[in-house]
Amino acid sequence: MPARHSHPPEIRTVTAQPLTYDAFVELATADPAVVGLVLKGSRAHEGMITRHSDHDLYVVLADDTTTDLTRFAGHRTEELDLVIVSLTAFRAAGMPGFERYALARAQVVLDRLDGGVARILADKARLSAEEAFRHSGAWLDAYANSLYRSIKNDRDGHALAARLDAADSIGFLLELLFALDRRPRPYNKYLTWELARHPLPGWDTGELLRAMDRISATGDVDDQRRVFALVETAARQAGHGDVLDAWGEDLDLIRPRQGGRVPPWTWHGDRPHAMCR
Repeated sequence: MPARHSHPPEIRTVTAQPLTYDAFVELATADPAVVGLVLKGSRAHEGMITRHSDHDLYVVLADDTTTDLTRFAGHRTEELDLVIVSLTAFRAAGMPGFERYALARAQVVLDRLDGGVARILADKARLSAEEAFRHSGAWLDAYANSLYRSIKNDRDGHALAARLDAADSIGFLLELLFALDRRPRPYNKYLTWELARHPLPGWDTGELLRAMDRISATGDVDDQRRVFALVETAARQAGHGDVLDAWGEDLDLIRPRQGGRVPPWTWHGDRPHAMCR
């Protein structure tokens, strides 16, 4: 009689539930090695959260400490991204670097340093006077260079090159304008959000955004010259006349033409001024 083969026992696979943001915050808060938790990204920007938004969380550990939480280093899921760093490394994050704006607008979830974590974020949100002056001078020169190339290419019939240089110039322009206000440039995703809540002194936010939109899309020469006229005034007031004067007669190409279109707004020191259309 053939031997009977018993069926193998049922194998049950237990799938661990993904680590949630709330569960990790509770875990981290209970760990004395954690001196700070900082939330950045869309969830730190009111009104920017979508169904795709995850939680981007910095976990700040006291220097020279050990914790089992380091096992979560590099953790990344659709809900939760973790960056686990020492306090020293956190102070240096984005200084300089692309991360600076993200941390400048981040939210403090936990601060065991009596406001020390918040002060570190505030330092990232504000460029020093020396840093702002140095950076704005460099960005001004880069902006003028792309602007000059765009208008020259338009003059010489290189339409695509003119539009590409115009689009490049907008990035340099944004770096310049925010540096003049001693602030890190926001990511493009947050530009409108940033300007709606923290306008650039001396600029009409709506007009500026519309001008950048048109320039990026069309490379319109009149629009570019119109914006440069305002930039030149602001830059000279900030002490960057030598950067502009180094361009010599080439400035004539990028300044508004005599008898050209009147700018819809102009620079008036520390406030925008709408002109009659």
